[in-house]
Amino acid sequence: MKHSASNWEQAVVWLRQQPDQRALVEAAYYDDPLLRAAERYHVSEEWSAIAALLPKPHLRALDVGAGRGIASYALAKEGYEVSALEPDESGLVGANAIRSLARESGLPIEVYIGISEDMPFPSAHFDLVFARSVLHHARDLAIACAEIYRVLKPGGTFIAIREHVISKQTDLQTFLDGHPLHKMYGGENAFLLRQYEEAIRKAGFRIQIVLSPLESPINFAPNTVGALRAELARRFAFGVPGVATLAESVLRVPAVWSSILFVLRRIDQRPGRLYSFVCRRH
Repeated sequence: MKHSASNWEQAVVWLRQQPDQRALVEAAYYDDPLLRAAERYHVSEEWSAIAALLPKPHLRALDVGAGRGIASYALAKEGYEVSALEPDESGLVGANAIRSLARESGLPIEVYIGISEDMPFPSAHFDLVFARSVLHHARDLAIACAEIYRVLKPGGTFIAIREHVISKQTDLQTFLDGHPLHKMYGGENAFLLRQYEEAIRKAGFRIQIVLSPLESPINFAPNTVGALRAELARRFAFGVPGVATLAESVLRVPAVWSSILFVLRRIDQRPGRLYSFVCRRH
């Protein structure tokens, strides 16, 4: 049976109704209660890796395309005064969900309606702009990056994580065809790595870190480092009893693990794989 949805909320409602998609719902933090989902994100390996990249002191932060507010919650828990920008008013996956989360948690999160290309904030206002899976949804990538640069203070940090990347333009349709929700509401996209980097640099940013798909839990969550090692060990074993356990032990050796990741980064061409960027405003 073919399913369709006119917006993101309807697509997520449908997904939550599918018994065989429970793991995906939880991995995407679409489960309820929202406060429990947000706290699970705050203690995840993904957030732990992000927290190590956050600038100090923790002052004023903007969460762009905040969705349900899980990153807004995590930023506020770290001590930031958070503004959450979200275009959707939805009580499930949008601004009203964030308002409910802020009330229930008692955390300092102010919610605004708007898009990344036209933000309702003064220039040089934030110390940090954080964007989780946002840039690949931009209507105009260059304008979105320029707006983010505008609202950041000089010396401020821009962190964009979990952005879908393709190796060539013809890979885009392959990625879209494989996305679990794109066929329902048509809202997904992906760019070439150089397109992200060009838009970020053209806005005026200095790119400090580019994290490739297997380089950090930021990109490969909800998988953990341990789960990734176990999966690679299983593949290396080719079904031979006992070999997977031995291979996993070898992969725990830091030099071996680094070498394996280096090779995988060179050969990984999956359409829609995830990259993350840490940038500084001049």
